[in-house]
Amino acid sequence: MSVVQQFCAVESAAQGDPLAGSGAHAERNLLLSWPRPKWGRNLRRANDMSEALLARLDALAEGGRRVNLIHRRDQPTDHHRLYLMPENRAFAVPRDELPAFLDAFERDADLTAWEGPAPAGPLLLCCTHGKKDKCCAKFGYAAYKALASAVEARPDLPFEVWESTHLGGCRLAASALVFPALRKYGRIPPDDVIPLLESEAAGRPYLPCYRGDSRLGPLEQCAQVAALEWLAERGEPATALEVVGVEARSERARVTLAWRGRDSGEVSVLCESRELLRFDTCADIDGDGPGLSRVWQATAIEPR
Repeated sequence: MSVVQQFCAVESAAQGDPLAGSGAHAERNLLLSWPRPKWGRNLRRANDMSEALLARLDALAEGGRRVNLIHRRDQPTDHHRLYLMPENRAFAVPRDELPAFLDAFERDADLTAWEGPAPAGPLLLCCTHGKKDKCCAKFGYAAYKALASAVEARPDLPFEVWESTHLGGCRLAASALVFPALRKYGRIPPDDVIPLLESEAAGRPYLPCYRGDSRLGPLEQCAQVAALEWLAERGEPATALEVVGVEARSERARVTLAWRGRDSGEVSVLCESRELLRFDTCADIDGDGPGLSRVWQATAIEPR
């Protein structure tokens, strides 16, 4: 008798679990290339890392710098690429010099011995962390391959595409994050790969898969996405959008945003929160079961 596998990403989409408002991510990041086959379950740990290196990476995380491992097949296993975001700095470090580099970084010392040119274009990370969640292996890796192939075939798409450890929101796989803009995406099907890349290359979020600006909170992200969709429907794609006011109660909130494009103005977005019973990860399906989560949804938009 065959057993039908359940995936938290499939369950999440079927429930109408919204993408907008789920774009939380730390602003200060260290990205470290490390071969994917060696990744552990923790987002910053690999099975062949020394205890000293693990301790340094843990200390960086405790100090407020999120550490993610990244991978590309063309990256040598004994030489590492490191990126500091949002500083948009790139480094090339042999494995035996990693302790010296991290020591210098922690002391705010000179890093020029390892520093190379800043990335020529945005970094696009796609979560393929199968040891964390099977959705990231199944859906994430397929999206990564499609994104990387599209960029390789199109010189006008100036991205560095990397596989990444856990980016948050396994139930929204495939998940991706664009640096240094800090825009987060989810549920990226093959047909959306090219338009997403073209939109990001033009400096605009791709709304069908957009989770939000990671610099904003969930409520503001929800309002931001709704305002962008409202403006796009009216032929007014915004080149700038800023939250200028929030009136919040426990279950209802009004967010005012100022926008600028060919014209400019303000919109007021009414948002309401609701409870959703969902699986946050595939482990919940076979473990503790679904849990209650509170999500925001935009219910009305008015120009001001």
